Amino acid sequence: MPRSMTGFSRSEQQYSWGSLTWELRSVNHRYLETNFRMSEGLRILEQPLRDIVRKKLSRGKLDISLHFNITDKTTQGINVDKTLAAQVMQAAEAISTLGQCSAINPLEVLKWPGVLSESSIDPEQIQQDALAQFGPTIDQLLEARQREGTELGNFIEQRLQAISEQVVIVRKLMPTILQAQREKLQERLSVLQVELDNDRIEQEIVLLAQKADVDEELDRLDTHVTEVRHTLQQKNAIGRRLDFLMQELNREANTLSSKSIVTDTTAAAVELKVLIEQMREQIQNIE
Repeated sequence: MPRSMTGFSRSEQQYSWGSLTWELRSVNHRYLETNFRMSEGLRILEQPLRDIVRKKLSRGKLDISLHFNITDKTTQGINVDKTLAAQVMQAAEAISTLGQCSAINPLEVLKWPGVLSESSIDPEQIQQDALAQFGPTIDQLLEARQREGTELGNFIEQRLQAISEQVVIVRKLMPTILQAQREKLQERLSVLQVELDNDRIEQEIVLLAQKADVDEELDRLDTHVTEVRHTLQQKNAIGRRLDFLMQELNREANTLSSKSIVTDTTAAAVELKVLIEQMREQIQNIE
């Protein structure tokens, strides 16, 4: 099934140390191009992120933004273990009952090992959390691209059906067109009072029919339509192949136009080219 190269996803998650927010935006591009916007401290993640992206996507310009926020609790310079401080003070008070003892100095309590500690955040933990959160975020992007790709596939299928209808119309018209051209030739000869034997007239009719013969072009149009439908069912990247098939369809439409001898087939050729161009524009967004 076709998958669009256009998509967006965003995920925000809270952790014990703060929060992480991923934003992914993708648009159409000839190749796979990945751009990162994140703090210098997290640049180490670029290579593993590129590896994940390459496994998930084959084409498109992808902008990846990572924002993180550290909570106020973890940004304090010094943390006080109040539970341990209370235990130290209780122990000091218990000792003071054994004899005269000066009032407990809070600064002395703070000197006790473990009462004071500097808060710190493990950068490796942030990196692990970021990588773990990135997987579901890019999966959301893939789902968005798949939904849009399904709509593009429906759009293309409608145009393919319209192309097939034009082919049927031209096929039905050809015998009538050739008969009309035969009668027109005979009428002109009659007006000009030119006498030609029947064999010569038949030769002219045959030449005219050969020039106007578009059965081969119509057959190839049907074949290309079938191939486009088959390609749309593939699971891998199909954008480049679809673009090639649009070129082939357009080639047959141009040939049909050049062989046209009446306005009906010319109009059909123009309609074919319009339908093909509509598909080609949308296919530029398919991966």
